[in-house]
Amino acid sequence: MENTAASYRVREDEVELETYQLQKLNQLLVFVLERNQFYKHKLSELPLPIRSLSSLHSIPLTTKKELAEDQIQYAPYGLNHSYPESSYIRYHQTSGTSGRPLKVLDTKESWDWWQACWQEVLQSAGVTSNDRLFLAFSFGPFIGFWAAYEAAKDAGALVLPGGGQSSLERLYSIIENKVNVLLCTPSYALHLAELAEQNGFDIKNSHVNTIITAGEPGGSILSVRQRIESLWNAKLFDHVGMTEVGAYGYSCSLQNGIHVNEAQFLAEVIDPNTLEPVQDGESGELVLTNLGRYGFPLIRYRTGDRVTRASNPCACGNPYSFFPGGIIGRADDMIIVRGINIFPQSIESIVREFSQITEFRLVYYTLEEMNQVRVQIEAAEDMVSDLKVRLRERIGLRIEVEQVESGVLPRFEMKSRRVWDQRANK
Repeated sequence: MENTAASYRVREDEVELETYQLQKLNQLLVFVLERNQFYKHKLSELPLPIRSLSSLHSIPLTTKKELAEDQIQYAPYGLNHSYPESSYIRYHQTSGTSGRPLKVLDTKESWDWWQACWQEVLQSAGVTSNDRLFLAFSFGPFIGFWAAYEAAKDAGALVLPGGGQSSLERLYSIIENKVNVLLCTPSYALHLAELAEQNGFDIKNSHVNTIITAGEPGGSILSVRQRIESLWNAKLFDHVGMTEVGAYGYSCSLQNGIHVNEAQFLAEVIDPNTLEPVQDGESGELVLTNLGRYGFPLIRYRTGDRVTRASNPCACGNPYSFFPGGIIGRADDMIIVRGINIFPQSIESIVREFSQITEFRLVYYTLEEMNQVRVQIEAAEDMVSDLKVRLRERIGLRIEVEQVESGVLPRFEMKSRRVWDQRANK
């Protein structure tokens, strides 16, 4: 496909996307240097304006460790809040799966920006005012689908929140209310399908025809997506976002990766070791700048997620940056076994090819001072040998597989934690 430059409409005019992004970036930088104590100190030596997006490397990177330390030193919220506390209306915190949870506040303006980002997600999935959405989500401090709830209301759709319900109650509600759009994590979509089979729910012939997933990478893993779509007889759309950054990406009708909402985010892909940009087509760490969240700005934030930026736009026609396969893995989940880098997503993509396997877990452990990995599975029949062969063929390692009794492994409503790290020296 021919690579055409993206554009963005500004009032009655239309400008090239890069021009728009550069203007938004400089506006943000001027603002934070005046109003945000965290960035006023961090960027004090930065010359303005930034003349080109190719000069992004001149801006220091921001890390989660910095934010966490800032919130310890200036408890409870740190200095990365641009307004007085009385200006903030929403509180959220990160899930804490990779360290100390971060506390995040949003002003009304920033929360409206969140909603606008989620409206892009819903539009990409084809959601309209004729739809009935069920949010299988317990509404706690994790951002989850809070913004999706607000965006769906703006779209005029009927929204059914599933907070406070058991999984069985949610299934009853989905069926009885003729819900046609389900929002949940990929793991929970699989769990609901498992529970439906055990309790005689015919979800394949329900009204659900669209599933929007978030919270973990499974929705962009081909075998996981195909498994969920087969179980529900529905089309799955993926979404990616972070509590600290915002709802930055979504899948399209072709469902083969993630588009970045570049009207609201600057996305870079860097080598995590050299911190230099990688070439399109090469994998690296995703770095994001949110351009519209002035209440809690993040500039060149190291997400820890590994992605690959495509050399050409997606064939769907969306000119925004495109990551085939979505999030490849997280740096903090990777393990090196006998010289080979292994990500949980790589193993999950293989495990989910076996419909007999209902749940799995990875166990990292140490043997003779070397990293090892074991895959535990729940399956309707003996799948140990078959899975061992498939893992050997795809990953190039002999990986131990252990079959456990049904119901032993945990199920997840929100972010899954399928890595049990038992290594002596983590």
